Amino acid sequence: MAITATAKKKPKEDKIIFVYDAKNKDGKIVKGEMSAYNEMVVRAEVRRLGLTVIKVKKKPKPLFSNTASINAKDIAVLARQLATMMQAGLPIVQALDIMAQSAEKVPMKELISTVKNDVESGLTLADAMDKHRKYFDELFVNLVRAGEDSGSLELVLDRIAVYKEKSESLKGKIKKALFYPIAVVVVAFIVTSILLIFVIPQFQELFQGFGATLPAFTLFVIGISNAFKTNWYWIFGGIGFAIFLFVYVKRRSDRFNHFLDQIILKVPIFGPLTEKAAIARFARTLGTMFSAGVPLVEAMEPTAGSTGNALFKDAVMNMRDIIAAGSPLKVAMQQSKLFPVMVVQMVAIGEETGALDTMLGKVADMYEEEVDNMVDAMSSLLEPMIMAFLGVVVGGLVIAMYLPIFKLGSVV
Repeated sequence: MAITATAKKKPKEDKIIFVYDAKNKDGKIVKGEMSAYNEMVVRAEVRRLGLTVIKVKKKPKPLFSNTASINAKDIAVLARQLATMMQAGLPIVQALDIMAQSAEKVPMKELISTVKNDVESGLTLADAMDKHRKYFDELFVNLVRAGEDSGSLELVLDRIAVYKEKSESLKGKIKKALFYPIAVVVVAFIVTSILLIFVIPQFQELFQGFGATLPAFTLFVIGISNAFKTNWYWIFGGIGFAIFLFVYVKRRSDRFNHFLDQIILKVPIFGPLTEKAAIARFARTLGTMFSAGVPLVEAMEPTAGSTGNALFKDAVMNMRDIIAAGSPLKVAMQQSKLFPVMVVQMVAIGEETGALDTMLGKVADMYEEEVDNMVDAMSSLLEPMIMAFLGVVVGGLVIAMYLPIFKLGSVV
């Protein structure tokens, strides 16, 4: 089968809602709103209606309504609701209209309404969603387009819903594994800072009247307190700048992301967790796209972006070139040297039996379950370690302050 290169589409900008004031032929003021890409389009459309434009501006966002931004979970719910309604036999425009009316978030209501209007005007659902790449990524749009081309849109939407739900569940597990230790370390730093800046100096004033030599440990802690109290703005500023610099470089440097992801894969506990999550995402994404009828070569690029790790992303893009040259998927996976032998063998069986999408789904299920088990095990392991860490840090400061009190008897 010949492989044709498809031109990469430039992401389209979202339409903006404008409000306008205009005069009709009788001189009466007419107010309205219109969705367009810019103000000039609105002015042209208003004049086309036979009105004289007075003022056009972007519609302001309400301050106290539900204007929370659209997140990935909202898109997963959208896919599930649309799949359910279409499987029940509702026309797509009617389904979108019902969803728009029932949406709680204002941005979500506006997004669905815009998609519905575009579909009503004659666009396909894929083209209507393609205008909003901020919310519907390349994977989502490609799957919907494949479903429309094959006449099985409701089935594809159901697969998209399952994929989104599984992806969000996996993402939640990873966040759960990372949030607890990070939160505890942050709290420990704040508590320690308060003790060093405000509490220990009070003890220091008390100790000055003892007239005895303070223990070395107490002197050490007081020295840290004095340094922290004198240079706290440099310390907090340095930490803030380091976080800003890290985020800035991470967003703009592919080389830094590649290096960082290499390091993460080698970190004990977190490395295996990241690797299993990347394999689960790879299998789930590729299986979903392949089952929807997307050719394997075309499915590889969106799959690469879904892995969440730069090392796996580069490997999958290299695999795409190997597959395009005529090699089977199992050979490409072997050459990447990132996938376990068992995963490669399961893919090989899937290719031989013509059930690649089913086998990839089983791989995804298996690795998602392993990630879930690892997160639970990590939580059980980290909890006593974190408590011990807090005990050493905070308890050490408390002991350092009470050691001189134990020597009071020798002074009196």
